Amino acid sequence: MEDPVFTFGIIADIQYADMDDGYNYTKTRVRYYRNSLSLLQGAVREWASESVTPQFILQLGDLIDGFNVSHKSSEASLKKVLTEIEKLKTPVHHIWGNHEFYNFSRKQLMESRLNSSRVQATLTTVPEDGGDPLDSFYAYHFSPSSKFRLLLIDSYDFSVIGRDPSSDKHIKSSKLLRQKNPNEDKNSPKVLDLVETRFVQFNGGISAAQLSWIKAVLETSDKNKEKVLVAGHLPVHPSSTDPICLTWNYQEVLDLLQSHPCVVAYLSGHDHDGGYHQDECGIHHLTFNGIIETPPESQAFGTMSVYQDKMVLKGRGLVPDRTLLYRKKQRMAGKSCRQSAGKMEK
Repeated sequence: MEDPVFTFGIIADIQYADMDDGYNYTKTRVRYYRNSLSLLQGAVREWASESVTPQFILQLGDLIDGFNVSHKSSEASLKKVLTEIEKLKTPVHHIWGNHEFYNFSRKQLMESRLNSSRVQATLTTVPEDGGDPLDSFYAYHFSPSSKFRLLLIDSYDFSVIGRDPSSDKHIKSSKLLRQKNPNEDKNSPKVLDLVETRFVQFNGGISAAQLSWIKAVLETSDKNKEKVLVAGHLPVHPSSTDPICLTWNYQEVLDLLQSHPCVVAYLSGHDHDGGYHQDECGIHHLTFNGIIETPPESQAFGTMSVYQDKMVLKGRGLVPDRTLLYRKKQRMAGKSCRQSAGKMEK
């Protein structure tokens, strides 16, 4: 059997906190706060035991839980989790989720070890319209091998969490939530139509500036005939997740990805149940199960082996094995493909 071009590990929603088991927001699922560290340790041991150590680890966000704030343990918990994942001695690429913003300000994250772009790639820090650099988005890309690229995007570019209340993005996000969600508790989807349940406070959206930046990156990759894997904390396809977990403006993001031949997959976390869908254009949407709600006797991570004609996911525990063939050229950027995708939200 041929060797892969490269391999990488994937893990999502560890949400570690040194506290007893609890429940999710709706009190319907157990969260194993302390045991999540044990599952991470198990994942690191398995990655280390593979015949070829993964070239890097993709951490899809929510590394520590928001409860660390009330326990005044954010820094201690982050240090403990990073110590474990960095034992693998391979680069870790971190995505920021809602729990990162519960624990830290965007400025703190920029200066922390969770800003993997500082040592891995170039961070987009150009402020919009001459504003504060901290109003910028956290997104970067890198090439793990010739003709392949990984693009990490900021799902909380527009959000009411992680943004200074006086910032333009916070003000616009607050206005959007007031318009879309009549509940006093903006984390509640009560009374919202199913397709509108994504308009809750624990989600976010992608700004026009970031969409423009993503478009430029993908245009270059199209020209260079690269295959691009895009990753963000929030899913962007309704068939790959519970609708409550979608990016606010998922349709804009989806239309953009589907219009570029280079894009072969979108990887996300946030929905702890996980999910998978191959869309009309052949893009694979993989939502990874959350470690935080994985029972102690199970697991939830994977290793992706990337080949010239496909990707092969070796899952553990709740994450199933998958063979993912790349999208066919004749369907890559077809107008009919984008039109059919655009009907979903009507």
